[in-house]
Amino acid sequence: MNILKSLFTKKKSSVTQPTQSPTKANKTEPTAQKSSKNKRPSVKTPPELAPLGADFVELDLPEPLNLAIRKLEFSNCTPIQKAVLPHSLDGEDIIAQAQTGTGKTAAFLISIITYQLENPELAPRPPGTPFALIIAPTRELVMQIASDAALLTEFSKVRVLAVVGGIDYEKQKKQLEKPVEVIVATPGRLLDFCRSNVINLSQVEMLVIDEADRMLNMGFIPDVKAIVQRTPKKDKRQTQLYSATFSEDIKRLAKSWTLDPVRIEIEPEQVAVDSVEQLIYFTSENEKLTVLCNLLAQQTDSKVIIFVNRRDETRRLEEKLYRQGFKTGLLTGEVAQRKRIKTLDEFKEGHIQVLVATDVAGRGIHVDNISHVVNYNLPEDPEDYVHRIGRTGRAGAKGISISLVCESDAFMMPSIETLLGEALKFTYPPDDLLVKLAPPTRPRRANDLIQPEPKKKSRRRG
Repeated sequence: MNILKSLFTKKKSSVTQPTQSPTKANKTEPTAQKSSKNKRPSVKTPPELAPLGADFVELDLPEPLNLAIRKLEFSNCTPIQKAVLPHSLDGEDIIAQAQTGTGKTAAFLISIITYQLENPELAPRPPGTPFALIIAPTRELVMQIASDAALLTEFSKVRVLAVVGGIDYEKQKKQLEKPVEVIVATPGRLLDFCRSNVINLSQVEMLVIDEADRMLNMGFIPDVKAIVQRTPKKDKRQTQLYSATFSEDIKRLAKSWTLDPVRIEIEPEQVAVDSVEQLIYFTSENEKLTVLCNLLAQQTDSKVIIFVNRRDETRRLEEKLYRQGFKTGLLTGEVAQRKRIKTLDEFKEGHIQVLVATDVAGRGIHVDNISHVVNYNLPEDPEDYVHRIGRTGRAGAKGISISLVCESDAFMMPSIETLLGEALKFTYPPDDLLVKLAPPTRPRRANDLIQPEPKKKSRRRG
């Protein structure tokens, strides 16, 4: 299954509410004409669906959305959904501090879909003129959000389109010739289409900015500012901003983009430790490959993600594991977009057992039933540690993270422990993980996995 199966797990949350927040009725009327809100769409109920959970019954969502939730067999909301949805469904702006894996994606998708279903428009929108816009930093995350939206809109006519770089420009342009209600996009490609008048953001009524901290770190904020300026003023739209961390820069941006927002925080340490067993193996740099290969040999029916800090080391490690006979895949920013999508699909389907990834590429990985996450190196940013191990332990399942810590990695441990609020126990690898490796069973590949896509003139990266 996909990310949606991970969106309904138990974690702690805290909510800080403003003394006075606007509702839909208090904000300036949206730009597009809507018909009566009371006319909810009817839909035929498929047989043998799970009953609707109490959390969702209380939210009183439209029936087409309830059917999608029932088909996906969700029972309860996560803390962030319980905190966000009563306010977002009432039209209030949201600023939420939440890690990936907390259920934030479903939180903003449910509010968007609900608003569209309860406020059907009297006439079709012009092509390329969405009522809702979701901006995310990476192609993989955009594709995953769009995939989740497709599942939640299965019983409705809300059209969702992903707009990302690395995919044929003209093909995407042709898709935008039809009316679309929701666009999910990376900043660069979206701004390309805006500047060429293919996409018109003047009628956006709901704006979501996901992983704002990553967009800041990746240098996308100037593009995001230009995009937000093309949407209606903040008193004429609803804005939701999600970020794992809130630096002073992010706080200033959030203040400028939102109107009297409700502030919500999900504690990051709870995201990390609730369902993930964390093992720290103290080893030398030379022993890491041996320990890793023996570990993978014991997990023949499992999905494993290995995180490496540097792209060049990621490539070398993937090649070594491939030569040892493992079914491997590589996920870095250097890999062509089509190849990355294919690799992720093969990983989801089980054709690839071991995925070797960098942090930036790995943030878009939302795959259920990942049994192990291995930190081949500890990340320099402790937040990345939380993001990494959050790839496992989803959908109520238990997961295991294993960090291979050598002397140089050990310097990163204090900041990780501070973020988690607990000390992590070191141990030495068991003897069965230190067995000497057999010689490689495969020759080196004739072709490099990284085949750059041809560069196109005057095209921005998304």
